[in-house]
Order: sequence, then structure tokens, then C-alpha cells
Amino acid sequence: MLMNGSEYLSIIESIKSEIKSAQYKAALSVNRELVMLYYNIGKIINEHKAWGNKFIDNLAADIKIEFPNVKGYSVRNLKYMAKFAGAYPDGEFVQQVVAQIPWGQNIVLLDKIDDEAVRRWYIEKTIENGWSRNVLIHQIESGLYARQALANKVTNFENRLASPQSELAVQTMKDPYIFDFIPFREDMVERDIENALVKDVTKLLLELGKGFAFLGNQYHINVGGDDFYIDLLFYNLNLRSYVVIELKTGDFKPEYAGQLNFYLSAVDGILKKEQDNPSIGLLLCKSKNDLVAEYALKDMSKPIGVSEYKITSSLPEELINQLPSVEDIQKRIKKEHE
Repeated sequence: MLMNGSEYLSIIESIKSEIKSAQYKAALSVNRELVMLYYNIGKIINEHKAWGNKFIDNLAADIKIEFPNVKGYSVRNLKYMAKFAGAYPDGEFVQQVVAQIPWGQNIVLLDKIDDEAVRRWYIEKTIENGWSRNVLIHQIESGLYARQALANKVTNFENRLASPQSELAVQTMKDPYIFDFIPFREDMVERDIENALVKDVTKLLLELGKGFAFLGNQYHINVGGDDFYIDLLFYNLNLRSYVVIELKTGDFKPEYAGQLNFYLSAVDGILKKEQDNPSIGLLLCKSKNDLVAEYALKDMSKPIGVSEYKITSSLPEELINQLPSVEDIQKRIKKEHE
């Protein structure tokens, strides 16, 4: 019996998918067991913390004697286990949620986040996005929780999108967006920022969030014989919609929303397929007056959000106009992301 080539390839892809799924489940199971082991050890240590620091010193030494080739039981790590157990009194929550992320990420959260609710938010986002330890550190240091969970987001999504897409679109937005991987220049125009974002599109996608696929910059569309160029065009796999992003180097102006509204109509008419949700627009400005932006979006027919963006967020405002050379800034950014 002759083998059908396409059918064989389909079988291979199916088997590969099964193998990857099994590998992921195995790795997750191993990680969960390790985290729960550390949690239980931490509880035992806390039950005897009245014995003082020498207790942990002796414990680390005795474990090393009994298991000379096993790592992870240094004095420092045992103290982290105790801190970990103290931070999460609900063992069921640890088993079902916290144990889904690696020990290294748990240590980062213990070191950098004191508020339990905020820590839980970052845990859920780490699970959702599969953040590595370094990416998690970057998200915390860039203030993601404040920019995404607490931000006063200016949109008309609730009135222009059906549920649950409207809620998901709002959750996806940030304010401000941090593009600190772009070397700052005083005379930058929109195209300079756009080119810098595209040059490092991997970091741009990380900042935009999960599900974004980059389709192009200065994306050409023809409407009635006239040519138009969209700054940045994406497709979001979670929203199942095109996302049009327009960049402005100055303050928000109402006419910007009208221009973006037109681009969204064009994308919906030319690119959008029947299975796609309505396209979404995101207008990124250096600054905005929230009330002006809210009025500008009020009667727009298309779903639009307005956010600020920052390029040199780590520098104090009073130093923005006294920045060092581009080379110095590039070295600083490189060091921050190592």
C-alpha cells in the first residue's frame, strides 16, 4: 500500500505535538514536586524558627553530608524556603497555582514584591505568558502591574466591542508603554521611533504582550486609488483581530483619533475576514489629556484606545533634557537587559 505524503506529514506533526505535550507535562510535574518540597521544608523550618539561625546552618550542613551530590539546600536557599512558606499560608493555592512557575521566578517575586495581591497577579501572568526569570524581572521593574492592572485606560472598547472581546482588549492595553530599548534623541520624529521599534521587534512584541503577530510597518493600503500607510500593523491571536498602531511624538490631538478611525475602516474593509473580530486601534502619544482623549473617542465608530509611551523611563524628568550621548545610553540599556 502506497503512503500518502500529506497524510504522512500530518501523522508526523500529530506525533510531534503529542511528544511536546508529554514533555511539557513531565517538566511541569517535576517543577511542581520540587516547589512543593521546598514549601514543605519551609514550613518545618518556620515551626522551629525559635531555635535561631544556627538551626538553618546546621540543617544545611547535615543535608549536604547526607546528600553530597544534591544542590539547592544552601543556607541561603533554605532561608528562601522559609520565607516562601511564610508568604503563602494557603497550601492548596501553592500546589495549584504557585507551583506552576519555577523556583527561580518564585524567588524573584519574594524579593521584589511585598504585596500579596500584586504577587499573585505576576504569578498568573508568568503562567499565562511563560516568562523566564529575566523577563519577569524586566516586567516588574518596568512597573507592569501599575501600567496594565491599575492604569486609567482611555478607550471606547466597551461601547464598540462585544463582550468578552471588549474586556480582553482593555486587559491587553497598558498606559504607558515602555520602549526603553530605544536610544533617545531630542530630535526624534515618528518614523525614527517606528524604525527603532521594528529593528528590535522581539522586545516590542514583549512589551505589547501575548498574542501579537507583527505584519509590517508603513503598511500600504489603497482606498479608492489613494495610497495610505499605517505606522504599525499587527494581528492579535487572542483577540482574533487586526491591531493598528499609530505613533505620535507630541501631545494627543483629537484629529489623530479621526485618522486612526479611517485606517480601521479601511483595514476592516480590505483585510478583515468573516472570522475576524472588528479591528482595534491604539494611538500612542508622548502625552495625553485624558478628558480630551475621552471626548475625542466618544463618538468614534471604531474601537480605539489612547496610551502614552516612554522611551527613557528610568531617568528622572529633570534630566530628560540633559541626557548623555547616544552611545552612553545604549551601554546603559544593554547593561539593564543582560
